[in-house]
Amino acid sequence: MQHDGAMALTGPPAVHDELVHLTRQLMTGDRHSDDHPSIAQHSFLSFIGRNDGCKATEISEVFGVNRSTISRQVRGCIEAGWVYADPGSVRQGNPLHLTAAGRKYLDAADARRLDQVAGRLHDWTESEVADFARALHRFRISIESQTNGDDTL
Repeated sequence: MQHDGAMALTGPPAVHDELVHLTRQLMTGDRHSDDHPSIAQHSFLSFIGRNDGCKATEISEVFGVNRSTISRQVRGCIEAGWVYADPGSVRQGNPLHLTAAGRKYLDAADARRLDQVAGRLHDWTESEVADFARALHRFRISIESQTNGDDTL
């Protein structure tokens, strides 16, 4: 449902079209180097940061992805020094925590993303920004069945 012309559509098709474009930008557009986490890494690290001691199985359930996908993310983040896993039963899963380096990496990524958002909104009025935030929140919660500890995204 991709269409030429930013405002050629109206109503739900226009919202859908904008969401498709925004999602594509979030998934591929703003990662310039290895210093910037992918959207998957950012989501993973953010979840661990907000849910200290969570297990990979919990992340798999919340994100709705296969455990093997989460296991690869865990390994990659441990190898990068961003996450550590407490020793424990492999059957039960190991509690995951951000390292100091992981917290620093995530905080820097969040600051960059906040700067990007602020840059896009630089010529908006405070009222427009507030209205936009309220509309996004309303849209998000209208389709959200549960937050699973990830409600600050």
